[in-house]
Amino acid sequence: MPERCHRTSRTTRLLAAVLALPLVAAGLLAVAAPAQAATGPDVRVSMGDSYISGEAGRWKGNSDTASGSRDGTDRAWTGGSSYDPATVYGSTYASGCDRSDSAEINSLAGAVNIACSGATTANVFRAGNGGQPLKGEAPQADQLASIAAHNNVKLITLSIGGNDLGFSDVISTCVKDYLIWYSYCHTSQQSAIDSKMSAAMAGVGKSIDEIRAVMTADGYASGDYRIVLQSYPSPIPRSTEMRYPESGWSRASTGGCPFWNGDADWARDSMVPQISNALAGVAATKGVQFMDLRDMLQGREVCAKAAGLATPGTAPSATTSEWARFVDAGLSSSQGTVQESMHPNYYGELALGSCLTLLNAHPTGNYSCRNTAGRDSQGMYLTAK
Repeated sequence: MPERCHRTSRTTRLLAAVLALPLVAAGLLAVAAPAQAATGPDVRVSMGDSYISGEAGRWKGNSDTASGSRDGTDRAWTGGSSYDPATVYGSTYASGCDRSDSAEINSLAGAVNIACSGATTANVFRAGNGGQPLKGEAPQADQLASIAAHNNVKLITLSIGGNDLGFSDVISTCVKDYLIWYSYCHTSQQSAIDSKMSAAMAGVGKSIDEIRAVMTADGYASGDYRIVLQSYPSPIPRSTEMRYPESGWSRASTGGCPFWNGDADWARDSMVPQISNALAGVAATKGVQFMDLRDMLQGREVCAKAAGLATPGTAPSATTSEWARFVDAGLSSSQGTVQESMHPNYYGELALGSCLTLLNAHPTGNYSCRNTAGRDSQGMYLTAK
């Protein structure tokens, strides 16, 4: 590994804040629901963590410019030096659930988003069955009970399990190993993932059981609604697809992708597929649809050769910008929050919305969703698994 001679101020700030890097998911207050299916309007509900709540939807690509509109990437910029994240996340910015206006469920009619950034499976279970509140909101299954009692729920899309596996800890550990220790993280983090996998997948399975129990209690038959479990996309590319060299500081100070080649390859081609395969197994066991997103960001990841940063002379674009938020913890005080790092951004969320729209047209079957190089979110397509 290369000898490090100095550290930029941005990298120093990045390191100071990256320890707080969380993964993120949602909620509404719940009330007791009658044991009878409601006849209200049709709704589609998203539940789970930050990868479905809409975390990072504030950002249209990434830019190293730390003021103003950030070269057009900051959707919360209101002019001058003012920013209002609530224009993107609404009232959930204050709580940290960060449900953005571009969250994937909003691609469908009758969207209800109760996912919350930072949620674990315990935040999905009903309170009476071990569920825990999160960020001032009731467990998500209890929220669903109220929604299902007053509306006609047709689809429930669930993204959960990443926080149970400590995904944010994996990211922060790998970043520290790049910036401080100059050592690889993948051996220790593979062991950490393996040690948590069984319990995490049990929690995902129980989450599905809890959702079904709520729907049954509200008078729904099994054929009245669908449950879709989705996996996670990789926010970073393989080492051969990185546009910045492993040596030097450009991956950290310019690209916001401070990962060694070996760790990037492990994350992209080992960890993410392992989690996707485990979630697919839970979906099969529980008899729900599965949407595999492992390749959804292919070529659009942070630091991918096929994408680039917005600059004063290059406006952000859905066809050329990155579709995930970079690790920019060092600028978090002036450029968003740490928890937005490593999540699909505005462009990525629109792409996820296209995936969900396509899947919604298929009442049965499991699918992978991928993008088409050089096209925006309308170029997403499904492949049967």
